[in-house]
Amino acid sequence: MRSRSMSEAAGRVALVTGAARGIGFEIARSLGGKGATVLIGARGAAAGEDAAARLRGEGLDAHFLPIDVTDRASVDAAAGIIASRWGRLDILVNNAAVSLERDVPPSAADLDLMRRTYEANVFGLVAVTQAMLPLLRKAPAGRIVNMSTGLASLKLSSGREAPFSFSRLLAYNTSKTAVNGITVQFANELLDTPIKVNAANPGLCATDLSNGKGRPPSEGAAVAVKLALLGEDGPTGGLYGDDGQVPW
Repeated sequence: MRSRSMSEAAGRVALVTGAARGIGFEIARSLGGKGATVLIGARGAAAGEDAAARLRGEGLDAHFLPIDVTDRASVDAAAGIIASRWGRLDILVNNAAVSLERDVPPSAADLDLMRRTYEANVFGLVAVTQAMLPLLRKAPAGRIVNMSTGLASLKLSSGREAPFSFSRLLAYNTSKTAVNGITVQFANELLDTPIKVNAANPGLCATDLSNGKGRPPSEGAAVAVKLALLGEDGPTGGLYGDDGQVPW
């Protein structure tokens, strides 16, 4: 899986949702370091502005973009800002997500929490992708990266001996399984275009979502950055981690 060189990333416009902190912030930082203009997508103005200012302090071209993925009006407004200021979008990283449950068996899952999880992780992702797609079509070679997880893999979760069979996060895990399916559907629609759509498995990273457990977010961000900067001979419609393609 080869990525573009640093010079090829220069001039690209990249939107990363949920980029005020954690993996999203590190993805934005890395893309900015490779020459892209990075749009820090975030709900909160204070956090979003602070994140963008931190990156500008590192010499990067970073801008806060207000966006709430669960609010279609907010999503459409964000697309309008990008259209008026930059005219296109080269890279979309759908990183914004929530995990609201804690180690509960499926039989006891809270349906309200499940609906709220799907609203952000699934419907919000589709809303953002739909809104940004016309802008991605205006780019020479658009890239969409949907942040997923190995916990979403049916193969890696099925059966007593499966590595992720221990995970009891019905809403989060299945929402990311849906993200994998959505990735395939959009990739299929766009097969005859230069746009590539893939999902990234960052592994367990030390973020608010994981209660600080895992490796540094900068390491988890690396695979998403590679997918965001794929060359024209790169893959589409797959789930990828550090060691290559991850089974569905």
